[in-house]
Amino acid sequence: MAAKIEHLEMRGITKRFPGVLGNNNVNIELTSGEVLAILGENGAGKTTLMNILYGLYQPDAGQIVINGHAVKINSPREAIRHGIGMVHQHFMLVPTLTVSENVALGLPSPKGPLVDLKAVAKRIREISEAYGLTIHPGAYVWQLSVGEQQRVEIVKALYRGANLLILDEPTSVLTPQEAGELILLLKKMAAGGTPIIVITHKLNEVMAVSDRVTVLRDGEVVATVKTADTSMDDLARKMVGREMAACTREAAGSPGRTVLELKDVWAFGDRGPSALAGVSLDVRAGEIVGIAGVSGNGQKELAEAISGLRKVVRGQILLNEETITNLSPQRIIRQGLGYIPEDRLHVGTISSFSVWENVILKDHHLAPYSRNIFLQYRVIKNHSSSLMTQYGVKTPTLETLTGRLSGGNIQRVILAREISRGPAALVAASPTRGLDIGATQYVHTKLLEARKSGIGVLMISEDLEELLRLCDRIAVMYGGRIMKVMPVEEADERVLGLLMAGVPSEVG
Repeated sequence: MAAKIEHLEMRGITKRFPGVLGNNNVNIELTSGEVLAILGENGAGKTTLMNILYGLYQPDAGQIVINGHAVKINSPREAIRHGIGMVHQHFMLVPTLTVSENVALGLPSPKGPLVDLKAVAKRIREISEAYGLTIHPGAYVWQLSVGEQQRVEIVKALYRGANLLILDEPTSVLTPQEAGELILLLKKMAAGGTPIIVITHKLNEVMAVSDRVTVLRDGEVVATVKTADTSMDDLARKMVGREMAACTREAAGSPGRTVLELKDVWAFGDRGPSALAGVSLDVRAGEIVGIAGVSGNGQKELAEAISGLRKVVRGQILLNEETITNLSPQRIIRQGLGYIPEDRLHVGTISSFSVWENVILKDHHLAPYSRNIFLQYRVIKNHSSSLMTQYGVKTPTLETLTGRLSGGNIQRVILAREISRGPAALVAASPTRGLDIGATQYVHTKLLEARKSGIGVLMISEDLEELLRLCDRIAVMYGGRIMKVMPVEEADERVLGLLMAGVPSEVG
């Protein structure tokens, strides 16, 4: 077990990438029992800085000092040996292994070549109970919701004996209820003497959990303040360097014909029971229909059934008045569906492909990007470059691997690809999850533009404020069913909250 970290400093940290200065002379410090929030927009250098502390990157200049001693951390293994644990925004889990197997992966076993999974499961249960992180050790990771996978990552870091915890956008994949529970957990850990660094762009989280805030912009520290001495408005100005105004839809227009329709749709979940139980819904051209609900009530399966990624066992899905029920994703795309998936890194893009390859991912075989069997590189590069400029994607080059971009920039690549194709209907699953204020505002702007251009948008979100600002109608899901569909004018957070809890009798 590593010695307890009483004081940590990162001094003068500079990190350069080709065409990008990730961190420029960054200084932070952290003491025992303190929660430090690293705040900044996507691409501000927050994750780069913490990847240096965790040994994934080596700084070009600067040093790390633990308890008064300069240390060199060349790998995550060395970071763990120093007592530093990190929970990444994009999970480092093997989907085909169980929770216990993922937690034990890479660790020595008292049984030599054999892994004592019973002992691992017992320890996982102890950690889960101690911190209120409900997780089943025998469940396969692919069966878990995004929120449950996040909990596995936290348990994994605690299992390895971390006494300083770094959390990279820890609530970007959690429901509001889970986020609240996590904040209580972090406060409890800090009260016990554990220093914690939270990388975030969510101002309410910063105010709720941190003792101090360091704000990064374009790789540099622009402020370090005590949380008690600042406000969300002040932090927002520091973070983006300008005043921010929320996007709101224009007054309701006249939606056109129905472009997407679900009739009594049933589908199984990954663990067997019906995840969709008779869903009927329609989306018309030029409107945004929101899906509200607590995570795990069928929203993920709904998006997958529409996009051809999950089998429909009963019912019918129509796009442009033609059935797409159980067609291949390729045929559904060809019929006019755009899809922004919840998991932008593994489903929305191929992270090992370049930016330009992801831009043409759905149309690479079609003119003008392809002639016979040959890609037309000049046309592709011109198209990709134009879209990257139009959608404000910050990337060193078009050849940059998409997985190396920040979450906000990956989402912009997906938006550029999906909206520029001119779909009849666009399914947007949690399109702003994990994004900062600026990127969220941008996504909202693009969805409203899509609405104005006549695209029918189905928007799935757990952010009620977001749905109330953007949507024309809101449908609430509970237990795989649509509880109610209502015009946004009739909805408020109280009404939606009751429906999300499965209480229809309390609303008119």
